[in-house]
Amino acid sequence: MAKVIKQPEGSAKVPERRGITIYFIDGSKIRLDFPKQTLNEVGTALKLKEVLNARHIVAEVDGVLLVIPFDNVKYIEAHPAPAKLPEYILKGASIAN
Repeated sequence: MAKVIKQPEGSAKVPERRGITIYFIDGSKIRLDFPKQTLNEVGTALKLKEVLNARHIVAEVDGVLLVIPFDNVKYIEAHPAPAKLPEYILKGASIAN
């Protein structure tokens, strides 16, 4: 579940937060929480394409470089979903049991 950041009245704008949960083939998972990485939706789409083409996720986490190859990943949950998604993305889906 995504964290909700409440902004106190009269305070400076709180940077938008993003997060991903990476589920590994061995059943473990890791959640990364981070500030917004791009200035706009076009940048977000380009960043997504770049990550998918690279076949790994690279993140600076608490001063340590973390490289996660897609070969070890079952799936990735990213939140919130960008408002503008590429045409090939299934939109409005829900998980059926």
